[in-house]
Amino acid sequence: MPQEKPRSVVLLSGGMDSCVCAALAVRETRAAALHISYGQRTEQRERRAFDQICDRLDIRDRLAIRNEVLKAVGGSALTDQGIAVPPAEGEIGAGGVPVTYVPFRNAHFLSAAVSWAEVLGATRIYIGAVEQDSSGYPDCRPAYYRAFNEVIRTGTRDGKIAILTPLITLRKAEIVRLGLELGVPFDLTWSCYSREDKACGTCESCALRLRAFHAAGAEDPIAYAEQAEHHR
Repeated sequence: MPQEKPRSVVLLSGGMDSCVCAALAVRETRAAALHISYGQRTEQRERRAFDQICDRLDIRDRLAIRNEVLKAVGGSALTDQGIAVPPAEGEIGAGGVPVTYVPFRNAHFLSAAVSWAEVLGATRIYIGAVEQDSSGYPDCRPAYYRAFNEVIRTGTRDGKIAILTPLITLRKAEIVRLGLELGVPFDLTWSCYSREDKACGTCESCALRLRAFHAAGAEDPIAYAEQAEHHR
């Protein structure tokens, strides 16, 4: 009799990286998907992506919640309409932490995921954090997740939940290739920081995504308002 797969919680924003991560979680575990809206500019479009990706990957256990803290404290171009989302320029991630960084966001997301994992009896939490080819957010570094795993070990009932970051050392083009191998529904994903109708094509997230598909020799299946030339 085959051994039953372990349970997991996957944080699924609806973006490219989290979708690939969700596909890995589905392959390796009995996955439940968690989506957290936090007052970001594209929250409705991201929520739609979450639902559609769950349907496509056949993830039945899903939870969508709101975090009011991150919008209330502001300080990010993603949550404060008074701070403009800048266009991508030069080498992304080389100019310090950008204004699109949401202060300590992943700690809020992980805390919710750990709480739900305890209730479900899940032993793994998947998150699509990426350090390479990224905007340089401090809560996407391997040391951050090592430290958070220690918090979980000391602060949960059984201490047996582990955060997994299977994409953290990959380049974006490698993530695209992996997603294509897994049959990931990239057509349902949403990465743009600023628009919900068509991806802007100029923000850092769009630029990184466009460059990744170009480097992987693949075509990005979503529509862009402006095809950024600096991804080439």
